Amino acid sequence: MKLCSIASGSSGNCIYIGTEATHLLVDVGISGKKTVEGLNGLGLTGNDIDGILITHEHSDHINGLGVMCRKFGIPVYGTKGTISAIREVSNLGKLDDSLFHVIRADEKFILKDITVNPMKISHDAAEPVAYRFQYGGRRMAVATDLGIYDEYTVESLKCMDALLLEANHDINMLQVGPYPYYLKQRILGNRGHLSNELSGKLLSRLLHDNLKAVVLGHLSKENNLAELAYETVRLEISMADNPYRPDDFPIFVANRSEISQLVEI
Repeated sequence: MKLCSIASGSSGNCIYIGTEATHLLVDVGISGKKTVEGLNGLGLTGNDIDGILITHEHSDHINGLGVMCRKFGIPVYGTKGTISAIREVSNLGKLDDSLFHVIRADEKFILKDITVNPMKISHDAAEPVAYRFQYGGRRMAVATDLGIYDEYTVESLKCMDALLLEANHDINMLQVGPYPYYLKQRILGNRGHLSNELSGKLLSRLLHDNLKAVVLGHLSKENNLAELAYETVRLEISMADNPYRPDDFPIFVANRSEISQLVEI
C-alpha cells in the first residue's frame, strides 16, 4: 500500500492512497489540473482513480472536485452532512448526484482491495471525518483538521504502519501573526486545527515498533514553517513518557504545493 501527498497545506489538500489495483484520493482541494499533474508524477491519470474520499466541505479540500468529477466520472464518498454541504457550494459547478456515496464514521466499506474506515474528528464543518485504510495486514491513516484529540482519536489511530498527521501551526507564530482575532480563536479552538505541539503529543501516544513512516501535513502558510513543525514534533517525542526517540521513526513534512516522497508499506 502506498501513500503520497500531492498537496498538503492551508491552501489545498490532496492525498493519494493506493495499491497495485486500487487508486484513491483523500480530498481534491487543488485545481483539477494540478491534481492530474500530481497523479502523472505517480504514473497515473485521472481515469485510474477509483474514488475520492472527502473529509469535509471547506474549499481547501474540495476546490478541484467539480472538475475531476465531470472530466473523469469519479465516485465521491463523504458523510451525509459533508455531501449536503458540498451541494451548496455553487462555484464547483454542476455535479452528477449519482457519483455521491454516503458513508458513516466507524462503518467500514470496501473499495476493490482497500478497506476504508472513516473516523470522527473535531472540526468546524458539517460532519467531518478522517480516514483509515487497510490492505491485507497493512494500515495507513490520513488525519488532518483536528481541533482537538481525545481517547477516541488515540484508539482510532493506534497500530498504523504509516500516518499522515496534521501539524498546522506554531502557536506563537499564530498569536503574533496577521490573522484577525476571531480567526486566531477559531484555529486555536476545539474545532480548529492541531498545533505542532499537540501533533507531537498525539503522535507520541501512537508510536509503536512497527510504525514505518510519519508524514506531517496541512501546515499553515502564514503560521508555520516546515523546519519548525519537524523539530517541535521531534521535541515532543523526546519529552514523552515512552521508550521511543525521534530518530526511531522516519518523519518528514509534506510539501504545501508539490508531490511528496512516496511512502510504501
